[in-house]
Amino acid sequence: MKFLSLPVFLFKHAINPKESRLGFGTLPFFPVENMPDKKKRKMKLHFTILLILLTGILPVAAQERMVQNRPYTDLRPVHFGILVGTHAQDLEFNNIGVQTIVNEDGSETQALITTDQNRWDAGLNVGVLAEFRLHENFQFRVAPALYFGNRHLTFHNHKETDGSGQPIMQQQDLKTVYVSSALDLIFAAPRSNNHRPYLMAGLNPMLNLSGGDQDYIKLKKMDVFAEVGVGCDFYLPFFKLRPELKFLFGLTNSLDTKHADKLKDANMRPYAKSVDKAHSKMIVLTFYFE
Repeated sequence: MKFLSLPVFLFKHAINPKESRLGFGTLPFFPVENMPDKKKRKMKLHFTILLILLTGILPVAAQERMVQNRPYTDLRPVHFGILVGTHAQDLEFNNIGVQTIVNEDGSETQALITTDQNRWDAGLNVGVLAEFRLHENFQFRVAPALYFGNRHLTFHNHKETDGSGQPIMQQQDLKTVYVSSALDLIFAAPRSNNHRPYLMAGLNPMLNLSGGDQDYIKLKKMDVFAEVGVGCDFYLPFFKLRPELKFLFGLTNSLDTKHADKLKDANMRPYAKSVDKAHSKMIVLTFYFE
């Protein structure tokens, strides 16, 4: 006896009702024999399409549960990894508006200079991580990293104009190198086959290693960021890959407000004093390998 799949078995008996032992041709809910040929062909076509859909859906449903890669990796109390990613940096300035400048001869002049980072500037970040298992759904992660970046600043002096009547513009490329140590709490959903989405939040203190003493703008050595983000674990045969997108918001005033008084060039001071606050922001895309 030959064994047929259910869709093929039904199809065979549906198109050959006279030879079928199922009685499709005599049942009142399936009166195939008594139908006109045109209607019979139409019903056979619909039945064929239905069977094709069934033969496609049933294997997919059977594959919903896959073989899990690295099934015990999340049960370890601590595990380590490396990270590499890219980010975009921005500085949000608070411009003070009109300022009064006292010249060397004692006279006073008015200056109106605005400062802005006119674009998000890209950078690179690399580091390592250690993750501690707190609960089935909670992990605590420590991720020391280096952030390399650059910020393009523009200054517009609205009291002085060039030949075309436009405000005189000055520029500064503010290079930044941060040493960070992110402290994050991760809430992960239950694992589904070979992926596991999660949410994260934490604090990220950073040490700024860059900054020129004779630049218009200089940032403080220390800054603290709040960070929130989303990610997903992908369990591969030999390692776990974790892409993560997070947003960082500076909690402190990043601007070194004492820097302007240390400038040797007096013409640079109005530009340096045009802002009194600056808050850093970042958008970070990181790939973790564990």
